[in-house]
Parts: sequence; structure tokens; C-alpha cells
Amino acid sequence: MVKITDVARHAGVSPSTVSYALSGKRPISEETRRRVEESIRHLGYRPHAGARALASSRSNVLALVVPLRAGIHVPVVMQFAVSVVTEARRHDHDVLLLTQEEGEEGLRRVADTALVDALIVMDVQLHDPRLSLLRALDRPSVLIGFPAAAEGLTCIDLDFRAAGELCVDRLAELGHRVVALVGSPPEVYVRGTAFAQRVVEGFTAAADRAGLVSSVHPCEASPAAARRTAEQLLREQPGLTGVVVHNEPVLEPL
Repeated sequence: MVKITDVARHAGVSPSTVSYALSGKRPISEETRRRVEESIRHLGYRPHAGARALASSRSNVLALVVPLRAGIHVPVVMQFAVSVVTEARRHDHDVLLLTQEEGEEGLRRVADTALVDALIVMDVQLHDPRLSLLRALDRPSVLIGFPAAAEGLTCIDLDFRAAGELCVDRLAELGHRVVALVGSPPEVYVRGTAFAQRVVEGFTAAADRAGLVSSVHPCEASPAAARRTAEQLLREQPGLTGVVVHNEPVLEPL
């Protein structure tokens, strides 16, 4: 393994000069900095993460907050996680995965240490109790999901309300007059998870606008629940001809 002393010897400088070149804590000449950087590239030197954090007050670690709680479809979450990790590595960052439902306490515990430089937060609720803390932290954060009040926060997500509207608009164009939404598990709505609520908003608004009869049916993520929901729909809505499904695990059995 290449050490800082190897870089110093190759560049013809002292180890402390290499350290200053990495941390920027003391000025060094441009010529010396260039020589050190060339030696680092030539030897393939990688600073120790702990030492780098101490020297620069940066850990090059991002926290990905994904509380794995009831109603979450893990395969979809893992697609997000893999994307985050892959892109982080392109920028020479590692990812700390936080999966417990720790709320504000868990975020504060991580943020109050030198463990991470920034946070990426998933499974955002419309009225998420973590928002005040995220606004107050001295570390940047990005939410994958839009809360009801996003002021002072950086958020990114799919437009789930528009998705719900487009589904109904398509069914209306095809002539359907009675439609239903088979949605996420009940606990997802109880928590006020933003993406699920916005699909319902878009679905309902488009159905009302088009004069359609509509209903919303939360559904547990299991084949048995899909069968019960289908039986309920056929029993209670004999005129039903169009269904929007926003619950990937029940799509095939339904």
C-alpha cells in the first residue's frame, strides 16, 4: 500500500508538505503542489479516510436515510440506493446507509459527529417531523420526495400527482366511466407518505374533472390482499371497467 512517505520521497518533498498539499492548511508553491499531485497520480496514493477527515473536516461520506418500515417496497428502494452509491463513487464519496426508523434522533446522532458531510433522505412524508431539523443542520441535505412545505429544502422527485392525472385521462379517452385506484398499503397513507398521497390527489382530481365515478383502495402488498381487493371491486362496483395500480407487488396477482 502506498504511504504518504512514498509520495514525499517520489516528489522530493517532506511528508508534511504532502499533507499540506492535500489539506490546504498551509500555502505551498504551485510548482510544489503540481509535483505532489503528479506523484500521487503516478503512485496511485489514496489518503486514509479517517486522516483525510481530520485534516479537511470532510469525511467524503454521504448518509442515505431509508427507514425500512412497513409498506415500503424494498426492491424499488434498493434501485435508488444502488444509484446513489454508484454516483457517489464517481465523485470519490462513500455512502452510509441508515435504515432504522430513528426520526430526528437518528439524524442528529449522525450529523453531530464527523461521520458524514451531507444527507440524502427518502420516504418523505407530507408533514415530515424531520424537516425542522434538516433546515437547522449545518450539513446540506437533499430529499427524494416533496413535503407539503418545501421552503428552505432541496427536494427532487417524480411528479406523482401528474402521473395519477395522466392515468385517469388515458382511461377517460378510452371511454371508461367507472375507475378505481388500487394504491399503496394502508400504513403508507397513515404515515402521510408524500408520493402516495399525491397519486391519490391526481387520480381524484382528474376523475372529478372528467365526470368519472372513482374510488381509492389501499392494498396490502400480497397476493391474498390483491385477490380480496379484486373481489371487493367486482362486488361493490359492477360497472367498473378501468383500474389504476400504484402498488408494484400486487400488479401481477391483481
